[in-house]
Amino acid sequence: MLFPTPLIKGKLIKRYKRFLADVELSDGSIVTAHCPNTGAMTGCGDPGFEVWLSPSNNPKRKLAYTWELSKNHQGDWIGVNTHNANKLVAEAFTQSKIKELAEYQGIKPEVKYGEENSRIDFMLTSDNLPDCYVEVKSVTLLRDGIGYFPDAKTQRGSKHLRELIVIAQAGKRAVLLFCSQHTGIKNIRVATDIDPEYSATLQAAMAAGVQIIAYGCKISEEKLQLNQQLSFDL
Repeated sequence: MLFPTPLIKGKLIKRYKRFLADVELSDGSIVTAHCPNTGAMTGCGDPGFEVWLSPSNNPKRKLAYTWELSKNHQGDWIGVNTHNANKLVAEAFTQSKIKELAEYQGIKPEVKYGEENSRIDFMLTSDNLPDCYVEVKSVTLLRDGIGYFPDAKTQRGSKHLRELIVIAQAGKRAVLLFCSQHTGIKNIRVATDIDPEYSATLQAAMAAGVQIIAYGCKISEEKLQLNQQLSFDL
């Protein structure tokens, strides 16, 4: 996934009010950027981190910049824009880079489904195969060399798991796909200490037949690319 315009490098001053971040640019000016991440962003946005912003020429936008990337003090790249996870997965589908799902030919994003008024990130279709419902989650929390999800309590995430359980029980294919936007993450676990309800629901989902897939990314200031399969453990 190439960034459509060159990113602008700066240094993070602080993130606040969840959706705002003050960044010092190379010329010394300070701008306020939109932060497209509702999570805790633990270890992803510490003051002093190098960050990269995408500019916008839309005059209707309140903020002219969007925070896309960070680099921590260990040199790990982090994709802080959670919306990019779905773009990465969609691109990987079209290029058949997710081998567990490569047999599917049709892809439909944001399909309404379920008993709790949900939208699945992707529904995959193919002749002679059951429809496949894929929910994507972006992972950026790194602790002791392991990636964890979620980084904050997520009632929405638990709802999505309940919906996937119903899909699996109906004989269709249900997949939870963890997309790690952190180059320091090599395997992924569930953060039971942060959200025990999500952990319990995930265990129930796996018992019901929901498939767990995890992939990592190659990240630079030019592009993001899904490039490696990761392991997942409870």
